[in-house]
Amino acid sequence: MKEVTREVYLKWYEDMLFWRKFEDKLAALYIQQKVRGFLHLYNGQEAVLAGALHAMDLSKDKMITAYRNHVQPIGMGVDPKKVMAELLGKVTGTSKGMGGSMHIFSKEHGFYGGHGIVGAQIPVGAGMAFADKYFNTGGVTLTYFGDGAARQGSLHEAFNMAMLWKLPVVFICENNGYAMGTSVERTANHTDVWKLGLGYEMPCGPVDGMNPIKVAEAMHEAIERARRGDGPTFLEMKTYRYRGHSMSDAQLYRSKEEVEEYKKIDPITQVLDIIKEKKYATDEEIEVIDERVKDLVEECATFAEESPFPDAQQLYDVVYEQENYPFIPHRL
Repeated sequence: MKEVTREVYLKWYEDMLFWRKFEDKLAALYIQQKVRGFLHLYNGQEAVLAGALHAMDLSKDKMITAYRNHVQPIGMGVDPKKVMAELLGKVTGTSKGMGGSMHIFSKEHGFYGGHGIVGAQIPVGAGMAFADKYFNTGGVTLTYFGDGAARQGSLHEAFNMAMLWKLPVVFICENNGYAMGTSVERTANHTDVWKLGLGYEMPCGPVDGMNPIKVAEAMHEAIERARRGDGPTFLEMKTYRYRGHSMSDAQLYRSKEEVEEYKKIDPITQVLDIIKEKKYATDEEIEVIDERVKDLVEECATFAEESPFPDAQQLYDVVYEQENYPFIPHRL
């Protein structure tokens, strides 16, 4: 695995802090009704992404996930201003304002959504991996889903085919404890989601999803296994979300004390503690990072709010173009 240096720790801190503050800003904009529909936030789960990015080769690896999908494309290289604009439904967004919160997408940067149907991305991710194997690209697809989606039948079909064809895919369950408002204990007679891989003789196991180093180590091993042609791995990232399932979630199924307990192992705090312990940065240097994050979040919000909404004509431009039906002119 690539060495975890001082620069890596500082990047993890700045990236995770930015992702957290970016979504805090989205929450505020949602309350102002500037973000419409649903809004599923990633607060608390940032180490899962930070560790994975350290193990990935962004020149050829791809990622696909569910609807909690705002910060992943940013980590993959998408301009955060475009992500913010998409959430506000603006024409400068990643999908020209037509996708919204649950459907961020960037083929250019290897991020394939953003899927609102629970578990739908699991077989799609396996299909993407099949394409990589077919065309011999050397790429690996990281396929993310939540603990609720682990109960979908499509997971078992995808697992079976992925093992049968030795597809270059890593399946990752981000187990944040609750499928919407239902705890893991109430959705199955077992709580170790990773054991689902055993039925397919797929390498699998649990990972501390609050620690980016543990995530990076597990992801590196899984990605390298896939890249050398040995097939898939299933990892259960044991993490936690501080906010509700979505902004409309009253969170009546858990106590405030439970949330506060998990905040004691916050991934951002863990990384910051190591930075201070190893003297990787002074307090003044950390303050500079904090200010830079704050300024970038405001820059994103300003860009999004000042961007225009799409024209009505765009409704026709994003469907399809048919040669023998020239009555609707396309501009895209």
